[in-house]
Amino acid sequence: MTLNICWLYYDLMNTYGDYGNLLALEYRLKQLQIKTQISYFSVNSSQSLLEKADLFLMGGAEDRQQELVAKDLVGQKRRILQQKIQKQVPGLYICGAYQFLGEYYLTAAAKKLNCLNFAPLSTKSAKPHQTRLIGDIVVEITNPNLRPYFQQSNNRFLIGFENHNGRTYLKKRDNALGKVILGKGNNGLDHLEGVFFQNTLGTYLHGPILPRNPALADFLIEKALQIKYNQVISLKPIDDQLEQQNRLRLLKEFHVKI
Repeated sequence: MTLNICWLYYDLMNTYGDYGNLLALEYRLKQLQIKTQISYFSVNSSQSLLEKADLFLMGGAEDRQQELVAKDLVGQKRRILQQKIQKQVPGLYICGAYQFLGEYYLTAAAKKLNCLNFAPLSTKSAKPHQTRLIGDIVVEITNPNLRPYFQQSNNRFLIGFENHNGRTYLKKRDNALGKVILGKGNNGLDHLEGVFFQNTLGTYLHGPILPRNPALADFLIEKALQIKYNQVISLKPIDDQLEQQNRLRLLKEFHVKI
């Protein structure tokens, strides 16, 4: 088996160390003895990189970089990505990339960027009197389409670090990735975090998120393989003893009841 991971706008949307998510996937795929191909997609890249992708990754950036991406990810590129998502090809979209999944993003300069409009959500940059949302964050997975895959008690909690000025608002609460146990989440008001639809996951969790939450990495890998090969696939267990010990330590430190 081979898995092709497409890292979207790797040179523009990677301000907060989300490259670690790619490293985590590469490591786990190596442990699973699954061949990995990495496609680095950016402004001048061929759309064929999108067409052959089995799994998408995209990170966060500042307003200037997001404006550049907004101008490029249109037309045929947008249509191909939309078709892939409609076919349930999984993806992990962090921070600024998460915002791109929605209808629009209103920048700090009050400039409205039209986004991909794949999910019923919108984002507005913080007002001058509002503070940036920064700090450790713990989210309990509640999305009805995702929760069944995370039955182990501690795996239902996602641990990360948030650092964002944008406030994201979902039109439907059920589309949220989960509820905030610690931290601010989408907007600091409604106790929701992220979005999940059609195997596409948008979130404000850095950390990076996948090294801290290996079960989520395995979910993305498993779904990508199932969609690509059109068959039921169950991954063999990987020794996560150290990762789980660290997760339990952090959850205890954050006073999260498992």
